[in-house]
Amino acid sequence: MGTPQFLVRSGHPEFLDLPWDRPLAEWGHPRRLDLPKGISRHEVQFFGYDDGIYAVKELPRALARHEYAVLRQLEDLAAPAVRPLGLVERPWLDPYEEASAAVVTRYVEYAFSYRELLSGWGFGERRNQMLDAFAGLLVELHLLGCHWGDCSLSNVLYRYDAGAVDMTMVDAETARLYPALSDGQREDDLQLMVENVAGGMADLAAEHGTDLDLADLFLGEDIAARYHPLWREVTGEPVVGRDEQYRITEHTRRLNELGFEVDDLVLTPQAGGSRMRVRLKVAGRNFHSHRLRELTGIEAAENQARQILSDLRYYEATAAQNAPSAKRLAPIRWRVEVFEPMLARLRALPDRAALDPIQAYTDFLHHRYLLSAEACCDIPNEEAFARWLAAGQPGYPLR
Repeated sequence: MGTPQFLVRSGHPEFLDLPWDRPLAEWGHPRRLDLPKGISRHEVQFFGYDDGIYAVKELPRALARHEYAVLRQLEDLAAPAVRPLGLVERPWLDPYEEASAAVVTRYVEYAFSYRELLSGWGFGERRNQMLDAFAGLLVELHLLGCHWGDCSLSNVLYRYDAGAVDMTMVDAETARLYPALSDGQREDDLQLMVENVAGGMADLAAEHGTDLDLADLFLGEDIAARYHPLWREVTGEPVVGRDEQYRITEHTRRLNELGFEVDDLVLTPQAGGSRMRVRLKVAGRNFHSHRLRELTGIEAAENQARQILSDLRYYEATAAQNAPSAKRLAPIRWRVEVFEPMLARLRALPDRAALDPIQAYTDFLHHRYLLSAEACCDIPNEEAFARWLAAGQPGYPLR
């Protein structure tokens, strides 16, 4: 029969203990975990190891090789996509057989499928969060030159991110990377998204026995409507006077507020040199998460990082001394004195806070802010934490 051919990145299990001689659907392996997942054309299972959880997806060999290569490229570009860790091929099977190969990726912690996001029929107040996140995901991928080709509700994983929703691309079978996308390629991706999302909502209506007329069939069109102004904001090239450099700073700050990092600034003289066209080279939507990691080493999603950075700035303003050395040490002191002790308390709670302590921390910060705003004065952490617990650990209000 032969043996499987393994391509596994260093620092991860070799997956040799899995029964590769049988189709994935037949594996009754003790490492198998029952975790939420979206609808997929291909078999997907999850397996737990000491260093984490991994997803295994079976594919025909050519598709598996393509998806693994594209996901590696997207990882190099810091794209919001799952991280590929292994490619396993079964040389004794026809390369077009469904189970002839498998792609192994790292499981996205605290993630769930859109069916879990719905929590019953209809997005309700989560709808706006989802629309913003989906539009932002497409803008980010298109900036990187990625034509997805099969964007749908099922090909994305969702996570709560402070008062928003964060999304991760999990399916790259049809994706292609180019130096840059044309307007036609972007519009093609958007049209495919609109059709796929409408189909997904129709399927969901059928599952719930809901009249098709009541299904949210225009969800994809609403995503596209948010995509276009965001794309114009991110890719716009304003013309400014030589004495209007403050407008460049304002433009950069607007992009940073949207979460986008700015890598390069290109100034092209216009009108005989009296004015300049400004083009900013925009990277991914990781401005705040990268800044938090640089300062403290803490890993958090973009909106979580934005909220946690505000807490760090509050600590610096109220606890740090004025000496330059004290200011440089403030992020370390904040993590040791404030963040880690609070995270330990959250992990010890016997409920949802322990499942996602970073999100719980941002929920607590938001509650502390509401209490302080109501009292017109700062509420200390201990008092705010006690009142947060007494209130049942409320989170961000859904927009």
